[in-house]
Amino acid sequence: MAVERSPRADARPRQDLGDAPSARPPRKPFSWTWVGVAPFFVFAFLFLFLPSASIFFRSFESLDHRFTFQNILDLFQKSDIRNAYKLSLQISAATALGGAFFGFLLAYAVTIGGLPRAVRNFMLSFSGVASNFAGVPLAFAFVATMGNAGLVTRIIESTTGIDIHAGGFTIYNFWGLSIVYMYFQFPLMVLIMAPALDGLRREWREACENLGGSTWHYWRYVALPILAPTLLGTAILLFGNAFGAYATAYAFTGSFLNLVTIVIGAQIQGDVLYNPGLGNAMALGMIVIMSMVMSVYIWSQRRAARWVR
Repeated sequence: MAVERSPRADARPRQDLGDAPSARPPRKPFSWTWVGVAPFFVFAFLFLFLPSASIFFRSFESLDHRFTFQNILDLFQKSDIRNAYKLSLQISAATALGGAFFGFLLAYAVTIGGLPRAVRNFMLSFSGVASNFAGVPLAFAFVATMGNAGLVTRIIESTTGIDIHAGGFTIYNFWGLSIVYMYFQFPLMVLIMAPALDGLRREWREACENLGGSTWHYWRYVALPILAPTLLGTAILLFGNAFGAYATAYAFTGSFLNLVTIVIGAQIQGDVLYNPGLGNAMALGMIVIMSMVMSVYIWSQRRAARWVR
């Protein structure tokens, strides 16, 4: 008895070997969009990577142009260099914390605090200008205002008859330079925190209130945990901004304060302390510190970006 087979059982898909697609993926055409970012890579290579590489290699160069590790060892052995790093770190930490705290309050006032829109626009515009106002003009402005012969100093002495400098008052010290740094730290904090505060959704506050939470509960358990990565990242950015400042500190204090940037300038351009290798080694130490700071900043920004999606 013959068994009738189903036509589907013997049916097999036929492949035309001549029409089979190639195993290699097709080559993508050249994209001209890379031309737009080419100037950025050229600029970064010429003014970021090449100087960094030069600093690294010249850190191991002695005065007679020989290879040496003594410059790196001097960073840990010489007390004046350690004190310079310590003072720079202290000023950077103080201005970062102060700028983050008071700048956050100012950003809250102009965004959520209910101030008139004209005040908000003025503060944001002023912050954009003031955050870039640094260097010699800023130092001269404070010297002309609060220096030994400054306008405010003369007004106080003429109206009260008290010589404030007789009691040891001076702005050319740790706290005086910190106040100068605060001038551009506050606005930078406002510029970064204002968009973050605007990003707090109204639904989050309404949900907290519907669950019986107060304003304290909202800020303690909702708003501050969301803003914490941005706050941390901005404080780190303020730290790096103050740590690398040179023109403002040099024009304001000169040799009154032994900062790392001022000591580097003395090692590279000075007559008595001329030692370019040691100056490059100190700059290399600053690069290492800034790299660690920026790595924490990038991590905090990634955490903050989760709530922006």
